[in-house]
Amino acid sequence: MNCFRAIALSLSLFLMGLVGPIQAQLQMNYYANTCPNAEKIVQDFVSNHISNAPSLAAALLRMHFHDCFVRGCDGSLLINSTSGNAERDATPNLTVRGFGFIGAIKAVLEAQCPGIVSCADIIALASRDAVVFTGGPNWNVPTGRRDGRISNASEALANIPPPTSNFTNLQTLFANQGLDLKDLVLLSGAHTIGVSHCSSFTNRLYNFTGRGDQDPALDSEYAANLKSRKCPSLNDNTTIVEMDPGSRKTFDLSYYQLVLKRRGLFQSDSALTTNPTTLSNINRILTGSVESFFSEFAKSMEKMGRINVKTGSAGVVRRQCAVANS
Repeated sequence: MNCFRAIALSLSLFLMGLVGPIQAQLQMNYYANTCPNAEKIVQDFVSNHISNAPSLAAALLRMHFHDCFVRGCDGSLLINSTSGNAERDATPNLTVRGFGFIGAIKAVLEAQCPGIVSCADIIALASRDAVVFTGGPNWNVPTGRRDGRISNASEALANIPPPTSNFTNLQTLFANQGLDLKDLVLLSGAHTIGVSHCSSFTNRLYNFTGRGDQDPALDSEYAANLKSRKCPSLNDNTTIVEMDPGSRKTFDLSYYQLVLKRRGLFQSDSALTTNPTTLSNINRILTGSVESFFSEFAKSMEKMGRINVKTGSAGVVRRQCAVANS
């Protein structure tokens, strides 16, 4: 009899374990009852400011990506550290922008609904809205993410795919987050907007294998132009360069066209052509319409926005996005 009770108890606990995560999943309009205007507040704030700073769309999209790849989409990228070892102190995040913008949105939400809307959800919503307001794709952003309180520079360095990645590294780092090769190609398409610093790719121009050479996978004419007009030395850490020259403000297919012409700015862009599956995906995207790309990109963004999210009691709602214990 005790054996049957033990089995019943085990089964009950197992079922509770199944039900718990299901109940705690993200959902559309999560704040409908607790802060009904939350999503409109974010949207209005982005709408009122994006015209003065359209480059924020790419910056916020990058922030969302970098946040989700470390401990899941939990806003931990926003945390300041007095010792300089938080995620935002790691090399991949030194050029991330938009911290003040997210903080300003948070302040407005705190005035309306104190302690309700998480910093993680603000990043997810604001990045989507910024892209939409600049003419890019729209995607669903289910909400209910909770914030984390742990932020380590070493984890950011280990998990965020660097621009120097080869295909194997990209595949591994994306797979670690539950993202497949199709997601890799689609999310790389975000490089159709925004800029980069020379330091992210000058090794391809001046010291690819450590012998003062140039990356042979980079179009020689494009490389010569970058050297003469953009990044005159290996040590240039300040100059910014368009990732999608001539089209950096437009969310379109030109990024993929440039990648096939060997004019992708990063080694990680070029790496997409070295695998038959990712190369096939690029060609398939280019034979379709921009609308089809938008639709597929939207699905991958929603998928990315669900990476290892904290919900319910698994996380908190930080009152100040930059402060771990606020």
